[in-house]
Amino acid sequence: MKTELKSSKAQPPSRIQDKLSMVTSGPGVYVMKDIDDRVIYVGKARNLKKRVASYFSRSRTGLFHPDIKTGILVKKISNFETIITDTEKEALILESNLIKRHRPRYNVILKDDKRYPCLRLNLTNPYPNLTVVRKIKKDGDLYFGPFASSGAVRKTLKIIHKTFKLRKCKTKDFKSRSRPCINYQMEACLAPCCLDVDKNRYHEIVKEVIFFLKGRTPDLIRKIKKKMISASNKQDYEKAAALRDKMFALEQIIEKQVAVTNDFKDRDVIGIAGTHEYSMITVLFVRSGFLLGTRHFSFSEIMSTQEEMIEAFIRQYYEKAPFVPGEILIPTQLEDASLVEELLSSIRGKKVSILGPKKGEKLRLVKLASQNAENRLEEVRASAATDMEIFIQLKKRLKMDKLPQRIECFDISSISGTEAVAGMVVFEKGKPNKSLYRKYSLKSVDAQDDYSCMAEVLKRRYGNGEKSKPYPDILMVDGGKGQLNIAVSVIESLKLEQTFQIISIAKKNESKGETQDKIYKPGQVNPVNMGRGGEPLLFLERIRDKSHGFAISFHRKRRGKRFIRSALDSIPGVGKKRKATLLTHFKSIKKIRAATLEELSALPGINRNVAKSVKKALNSEVRIQRSEFRGQNSD
Repeated sequence: MKTELKSSKAQPPSRIQDKLSMVTSGPGVYVMKDIDDRVIYVGKARNLKKRVASYFSRSRTGLFHPDIKTGILVKKISNFETIITDTEKEALILESNLIKRHRPRYNVILKDDKRYPCLRLNLTNPYPNLTVVRKIKKDGDLYFGPFASSGAVRKTLKIIHKTFKLRKCKTKDFKSRSRPCINYQMEACLAPCCLDVDKNRYHEIVKEVIFFLKGRTPDLIRKIKKKMISASNKQDYEKAAALRDKMFALEQIIEKQVAVTNDFKDRDVIGIAGTHEYSMITVLFVRSGFLLGTRHFSFSEIMSTQEEMIEAFIRQYYEKAPFVPGEILIPTQLEDASLVEELLSSIRGKKVSILGPKKGEKLRLVKLASQNAENRLEEVRASAATDMEIFIQLKKRLKMDKLPQRIECFDISSISGTEAVAGMVVFEKGKPNKSLYRKYSLKSVDAQDDYSCMAEVLKRRYGNGEKSKPYPDILMVDGGKGQLNIAVSVIESLKLEQTFQIISIAKKNESKGETQDKIYKPGQVNPVNMGRGGEPLLFLERIRDKSHGFAISFHRKRRGKRFIRSALDSIPGVGKKRKATLLTHFKSIKKIRAATLEELSALPGINRNVAKSVKKALNSEVRIQRSEFRGQNSD
């Protein structure tokens, strides 16, 4: 690819006009920069000169650009570069690469902050099964989705497990299982983990599951009906009855789905709503004529036109999508539709058409997608308005100088004064940001001393100078005045007392007639008046509950690992050899605990007395563990 780069430092308007006269009329990419030389927008064009000049055209009133969005962008442009390419396709690829590298503020960029759940069928296994994953890999397996929520994917998985005799066990259990599970006894699985199941028979089930997940349920029903009639003609009535029941189950599923077309084709329908300040793109997934689900994508401060937004979205979304349909319906016409179609066709391996319908059933679908985008946008705006009202109320109640848009909350978790850990959750603009959550293993202090534990974790979070930034607007600790005083002491020792607000949240004492949790802040004896049953208090309680659950979850994992390491070590009469014998044969503590005395005694070097000691010790440890966790959850 031949490229020509024209660049210079920040230019006054007159110099920009001079640069415009030097821009070529060929295809290429333009890069807009602000006064600090940061890339703020990247675009492509068939005719660079015409496209770049359109940004700096003046209206009859003498003002830059009559389009509001473009006018806002132009005000921020201090300089621009152009890169000439040989073809429009090269410009398309280069634009995509530059957006990935610079992530310009005003371009459409699909974020990876939320991975939607998918179903993976591991075809590399002789007996494939379905698992829920959130990351799609190029590993030879089949992926279906993404699903709108974890609830939706669980519901689909439940239907499959109920209708098809696909194995349910995890691969690690499949390899080590010694006898069929209850699913085999319920005739919901063929038990390939233990029995010699014909692979061709099992793969027929796999094909049916693929048909179902690809939305080919009507085709699957016709196929099953044909098999049912064939079995009936052969007087194999038991098989025919089983096929009949499966067919009825699938027909009931179809009755609950929404049919939106009569041609039974696969297509995605894209709708868009909003302004440059906040936009929403919605995708409707239509498979075999049935609407299977939707996904919404939000964008803020986008300076592209509607056509540019949709084109950028299509290129980025289908680059990582598990499935590219043969037809994509959009509410507009793309300037480079043929190039984008060529790109998607190479990803799919078959022809892909991008259509902007003007009438008929397809136009109705596009309007439906846009209506869904508009409805979702209104919900987001309403939620944002509610969140803003909560921030305003929090600022007022806590007497802060600014809106608290970042809140960090800490909680300590331990059992009987051992294995102390801490969890930190972060809420930004009213939503949890799980990528910023942190776990802390506390080793340098007495686990029974909650105050010392809190002091340690706060020093580790805020005691690293510039590396500790960004700081929160509110630091919240779970507990009463004692935890608050510790937090204040630590933050003052770090010279950060003027940086953010410190509060603590304590549970209500019903024996004293208290009706709601209490918020304490430094220098104030009584709890802060948060208003009776107000949203600000409920919001802080939700953050506290998240931190509590996060800390307990971390503690359980550590406790489980410690239990696995030490469960056999503490049993009298079980040394290294016997421990190795038990783990080699049973593979896990869980299976050792489930084994009978006869199964344990049958192992070399394990007599009946040792077997009794093993059973007693493992069952006793589980009872203690459950009791302690119940006590912790009731705190």
